[in-house]
Amino acid sequence: MALLTGSNFAKPDEALRAIVEAHRGLSDAQSADLDAALVLILADHIGDLAALDEAIALAKRRMLAAEQQQQQQQ
Repeated sequence: MALLTGSNFAKPDEALRAIVEAHRGLSDAQSADLDAALVLILADHIGDLAALDEAIALAKRRMLAAEQQQQQQQ
């Protein structure tokens, strides 16, 4: 399965809102725990190691690019 990076939701704003609302009222540590649990649950749901590897690589690239951009703005 190739990694799909576009939205597959009929209502993507509602999906984003659900994620944001799930974090409301949580501490930073609880929010991080929720994210970790959500990642593991969704990874199990996908069940495709190649897609998971691709998603991990993409997430790391995006994280590093965001950090570099933030450093350049300082």
